[in-house]
Amino acid sequence: MSYNFSEKPMPKQISDSQLGQSTHYPNQYDPTQLFPIARAVTRQGSRAENTPTWIGADLWTAFEISWLDLKGKPVVAIASFSFAESNPFLIESKSFKLYLNSFNQSRFASTEEVMTLLSQDLSKAAGGQVLVQLLPSHAWTDNQIIHLPGSCVDELDLAIDCYEPNPHLLKLVDSDETPTETEQIKMLYSNLLKSNCPVTNQPDWGSVIVAYQGKSIDPAAFLRYIVSYRQHNGFHELCVEEIYCDILRHCMPEALFVCARYTRRGGLDINPWRASDEAIVKSVAELLKPFSRLARQ
Repeated sequence: MSYNFSEKPMPKQISDSQLGQSTHYPNQYDPTQLFPIARAVTRQGSRAENTPTWIGADLWTAFEISWLDLKGKPVVAIASFSFAESNPFLIESKSFKLYLNSFNQSRFASTEEVMTLLSQDLSKAAGGQVLVQLLPSHAWTDNQIIHLPGSCVDELDLAIDCYEPNPHLLKLVDSDETPTETEQIKMLYSNLLKSNCPVTNQPDWGSVIVAYQGKSIDPAAFLRYIVSYRQHNGFHELCVEEIYCDILRHCMPEALFVCARYTRRGGLDINPWRASDEAIVKSVAELLKPFSRLARQ
């Protein structure tokens, strides 16, 4: 069965989702559990509403996926999903978990059949292609812990008193840099990113990395800015998009990459990234490999 990408799921209100509500957990395959949310709706009124020209994806890893083979024996796997940022819809995370749980007591002839269903269902819900990979249990050693490249700003000794997003905290280092220095790729990262679910207010914990070319971003200013998300309510994807847009507007880099790797909830982690071009993505390619993770993911 093929999916016609011109068919769009009907837009839904976020308030109609299963988030924050008592829920029946299905254990028979049920693609209707998926709850798509229009990206345009999540961006309304945000600093990312007028999105720049960028590339990117939302990378999800599922650590709780299982089904039965034709003899009734359970199969378990780790799944990797890549949703292109150009897809008009994102998937609400609790509905994603309910959908994956619906495979638990359903029988399938092969891993390939499951992978095909996942790709078809998610592509239909997202309004565009979703890449799916399944890692069987005998290959779990391929799920490697990686380390963030660049300079960590977390140990800077700072006084901080702003816990709502404030892009005006961002600033450049006051120095004269040569053209060679501004052409170099620089990287900053922090493990202190925290935001909250806009529906349940549950905390979302993550690490954020920025790679860029241009004048140097002040590390202390970058840390204060990231910490300013601490009381903010926003979806993972939108937080990354706003960080990207804020740095683009206030620091004016010639090339930019922003990625956040969030800790998992309900067996799912979400790792959105946005970039200005393919060239800068090559410098952080290790971060975007399927089944890679940080130590606390």
